Amino acid sequence: MQNRRTSSSSLSSTGIPIIGGTIVALSLFWVFWPIIGFIFTFPNRTIDFSTGVNNFNLFSGDGAVTGGNGLNLTHEPPDPTFYDDPDLTYTINNPIKNWDEKRREWLWLHPSFIPGVEKRVMLVTGSQSNPCWNPIGDHLVLRFLKNKVDFCRIHGYDIFYSNVLFHPKMSTYRARIPWIRAAMLAHPEAEWIFWVDSDVVFTNMDFKLPFQRYRNHNFVVHGWPESIYKKKSWKGLNDGVFLIRNSQWALDFMDVWSGIGPNSPKYKKRGGSDDQTGLIYLLLKEKEKWEDKIYVEAGYYLEGKWMEVMGKLENLTEKYNGVEKGVRRLRKRHGEKVRGYSALWEEYLESDGLTRPFVVDFRGCHPCSGRHNKLYSRQSCLDAMEVALNFGDNQVLRSYGFVHSSLGDSSSVLPLAFDYPA
Repeated sequence: MQNRRTSSSSLSSTGIPIIGGTIVALSLFWVFWPIIGFIFTFPNRTIDFSTGVNNFNLFSGDGAVTGGNGLNLTHEPPDPTFYDDPDLTYTINNPIKNWDEKRREWLWLHPSFIPGVEKRVMLVTGSQSNPCWNPIGDHLVLRFLKNKVDFCRIHGYDIFYSNVLFHPKMSTYRARIPWIRAAMLAHPEAEWIFWVDSDVVFTNMDFKLPFQRYRNHNFVVHGWPESIYKKKSWKGLNDGVFLIRNSQWALDFMDVWSGIGPNSPKYKKRGGSDDQTGLIYLLLKEKEKWEDKIYVEAGYYLEGKWMEVMGKLENLTEKYNGVEKGVRRLRKRHGEKVRGYSALWEEYLESDGLTRPFVVDFRGCHPCSGRHNKLYSRQSCLDAMEVALNFGDNQVLRSYGFVHSSLGDSSSVLPLAFDYPA
């Protein structure tokens, strides 16, 4: 009995301060909780979201997807959003106003999407509705798509692939503007839309887009400012790959850009033009209106031309293997989701000039139609596409314990020995 009373007394003497401290901590938490905020960047300003107990609903219904950096995919509040506006349409010929405000309100009502929004990317790509004329065209289109799906999975990007026209007069390369516009409305949680042509291959699966560099810009395209603004060359940029911010600025820009295409009554008067020529035209004729928000990227291969890049790939494989042989930690096997190993490479890549080209653009090869540019032979296009696709694929297969036997052999792979390539 004595021991029991002693134990009870000891619990009272130590437990009360613990309980008291817990109450104080909880009180402070609930006092400051309403002002805890998420910060993300819109085109021209930074916006603070104070969550508030009444507004931040972590769980909504059974099976809510939440926690950590997870997104609540089941939470849909009864409050009206732009989706409830009968006048808002997804078609390119109907301008949208106040999109930044509409998107901000949607995020406010879906607060689990706010953290990390400034780097959230939606990759958009597509191809024609009909089967390819080239006998192996559909196979190549599938492989190009697989390459993009692999890249998106590795980096946590969503992907939208379309093979139907969203505007009857906007086909081939012009089909992308209606697709991008619709993707912005369908995915207000995405800060960036990443357009990638169907004939583009990712050849650096670890590359991370330098979003901090683009924090004050809304459109990022590969090119050379001097060629655009001084030489006024239509080859001053390549628009097969670009980033465009999900914003009112982007919607206005695409309305103007599409307005100089075949859906515009002025198209025939101007003698017709492709999208790239139209983009150069806007940068030159309306420079003051658009230039400040357009970043012309020349610092890396945002869109590498295949004739310039292909000779480097096989040599890069040998050089990478040579570095790995001398550095044990670079050879360490790891799960595909663990991406920290790409950071280990940076110190070696910068010093030895080993950086893989980010993407390779096979413009002119036309893998689906097979009607390649007469400057190239059909076989040179096919061989180069196979090497580029296998080069990117090997970086993916390493996480699964295999690599292609050679860059020119798509059908066979070899299992990797432990500690490869020591």
